[in-house]
Amino acid sequence: MSSDSMGVRSMATFVETRDLRVLIDPGVALGPYRYGLPPHPLEWKKLEKDWKVIVSYASKADTIVITHYHYDHHNPWENLEIYEGKLLILKNPKDNINYSQRERAHFFLKQIEGLPRRVEIAEGFKLNVGETTLEISKPVFHGTNSKLGYVVEVYIREGDESFLYSSDVEGPSLNEQVAFILENRPKVVMIDGPMTYMLGYRYSVNSLKSSIANLRRILESGVEQMILDHHLLRDLAWRERISELLVEAEKRGVKILTSAEYAGKELNMLEARRKELYERNPVDRSELKKWATEE
Repeated sequence: MSSDSMGVRSMATFVETRDLRVLIDPGVALGPYRYGLPPHPLEWKKLEKDWKVIVSYASKADTIVITHYHYDHHNPWENLEIYEGKLLILKNPKDNINYSQRERAHFFLKQIEGLPRRVEIAEGFKLNVGETTLEISKPVFHGTNSKLGYVVEVYIREGDESFLYSSDVEGPSLNEQVAFILENRPKVVMIDGPMTYMLGYRYSVNSLKSSIANLRRILESGVEQMILDHHLLRDLAWRERISELLVEAEKRGVKILTSAEYAGKELNMLEARRKELYERNPVDRSELKKWATEE
């Protein structure tokens, strides 16, 4: 529905079964600076377009899940009516959460007060409706430690079909982040992927190696399709970074796709191509919108 491979920072995902219509992480954002450059107007246009798509899908959903409180995963300001009458399952706003996200969660809950028909804490939550099961993991690190807080993973199964959404595990490089995936053995898994665009800065070579090893474990678990996106797709060289994994997947007959490819769309990595966008489409920077939020 919206993703970095489609042009913006997002993992907004809509899953429909015969019993449930679930919208996961209805948010979209832009990277404040890449290559020393603010978002290009083409990125702003894509953000506005994708947010309208998210709002449209929200009207179809009966359940909304928020895995953490970064702004590319929830929007606490606009179109708050999308929560009206919904079952809202959200990351615990008080436990296993860093200061920044705790403040954001408090603000968000005040904004939507009285709108959802029911609010549930995500950690360990399980829902059975008809033939559909929705299950949420325990909290895991957003990345390699607790600095950026915690996220929860989402598993949905209907009959023989199953889907798992990792949220922002930045890899996964840790055993705790991959455990829920291996336990449930989904047919389709959507993972945000290693944060290689910050390799050697905020993301170590060892973390990349651990992530590839864990992604290989997921391949070996019987997954049929692996969607890699978000942090990984901010790197133009993403295929080279995980080349050994792509070779292994081909040997096993497992498809590794971006969200764009899964949806039958062309790659549109606007943030990763920001320098090129400015070179091809020069703009008066004084007219650019001021980006005043961080992920």
